[in-house]
Amino acid sequence: MSDDQSIAGMSRSDFLAAARAHAEWIEHYFEDIRNCRVLPRTKPGDLRALLPSEAPETGEPIDRIFSDFQSKIVPASTLWNHPRFFGYYPISSAPPAILAEMLAATLNVNAMLWKTSPAATELEEVTLSWLRQWLALTDEYFGIVYDTASVSTFHALSAAREWADPTCRTKGMRPGLTIYLSEHTHSSAEKAAIALGFGQDYVRKIGTDSAFRMRPDLLQKAITEDLAAGLRPCAVVATVGTTSTASIDPVSAIADIAEKHNIWLHVDAAYGGSAAVVPEMRFVLDGAERAHSIVLNPHKWLYVPFDLSVFYTRYPDVLKRSSSLVADYLKTPEDADVVNYMDYGIQLGRRFRALKLWYVMRYYGRDGIVAFLRESLRLAQLVKTWVEEDPVFELCAPVLFSLVCFRHKSGNAFNERLLAEINATGQAFLSHTVLNGQYALRLVVGNMLTKEDDVRETWTLIRDISTRLTEEFAPTAAHV
Repeated sequence: MSDDQSIAGMSRSDFLAAARAHAEWIEHYFEDIRNCRVLPRTKPGDLRALLPSEAPETGEPIDRIFSDFQSKIVPASTLWNHPRFFGYYPISSAPPAILAEMLAATLNVNAMLWKTSPAATELEEVTLSWLRQWLALTDEYFGIVYDTASVSTFHALSAAREWADPTCRTKGMRPGLTIYLSEHTHSSAEKAAIALGFGQDYVRKIGTDSAFRMRPDLLQKAITEDLAAGLRPCAVVATVGTTSTASIDPVSAIADIAEKHNIWLHVDAAYGGSAAVVPEMRFVLDGAERAHSIVLNPHKWLYVPFDLSVFYTRYPDVLKRSSSLVADYLKTPEDADVVNYMDYGIQLGRRFRALKLWYVMRYYGRDGIVAFLRESLRLAQLVKTWVEEDPVFELCAPVLFSLVCFRHKSGNAFNERLLAEINATGQAFLSHTVLNGQYALRLVVGNMLTKEDDVRETWTLIRDISTRLTEEFAPTAAHV
């Protein structure tokens, strides 16, 4: 077959047929998704046993590979894009973003330098400017796309280290630089402190109030004690939408303390920050405009498929100093007025992630995105009402966003069993947390496909299983 009849060894007719078949499968997947289990029945090792242990020596037809995907891979997958996936923080993959991912894979650019992909670089600048406007942040914030909030927070603490100890780049970090988190800060912040060399002994976990928010008085107390001990307070991480309960730390009060002591303030709004796109929810970012850096994840609640994390900072020069190192083969003429994103992180290679965010923002517009967000917020309030009205259940935290934290009143063992039974049905998926020693269930509404019937039928499922378990646990139930 001549080159003009094939694409890298696949005939054009085979490629088009396969592309059409894949697209049709995607369309049917969304149409029939409620008939699929959210959590698979697979056990550890099941999929490995179905696949050859040795790599293929010769190629196989694409339709055979696709068939194995459908018969082996999908049944072993937890369906994060399912409208009844209510665990962790759901990830929606909007149809326009799926198309954008296909195009990004086709172009296959590496956006490390402007010249290696001018389009990817400048589209990232423009798209993050649009998002910044939606969030009502000023244009002093420089934006960059990383993969996850964990990596974004890593770079925030790297910049904070550079801010507090400018010689660390050449002489290594001096001991005693200290990081301040809350008891409910995402574990990625502490992991970043470990990886960056701060050391766990210099990570302070500040106590929280009854609503699981960092207490500014305890933060100030810890800083005062550390200063008296000769330590150097370096950074504080405030959260807008904590992982366990979606609580909002008092960012403005924390900013007062950070400014007083010249400490880098990083706001982790990975989940909650997206809600600020909704005009009446803009208050969730109150005080964040004073932060040195902010992270939010469009792949959590702006309907962009995993992975895409947006990092903003008012001090891009500090971020750049913390990680930039340009080899000769990567140098750009000094008079070139361009952004080379490789200078603002430890990564060199960068995918064209901004394309899918651009597609979503353009296709739905702010009005469309706001409508989806408002529906998630409404459905969460509906679940909250059901919990409050049911005498055997109780709320475990305020419902500020689309997360409802609740538990059955029969104790920890009961709730742990309840969650396992719910998820085993395959009809819905929830996750859990532990608050003040109490095992609690987390139901998060975030998928753009989720309808009221989905949450209503899931609540019926929860109640039916709890009723059955009550009879089983009755002789030995102990309230916790």
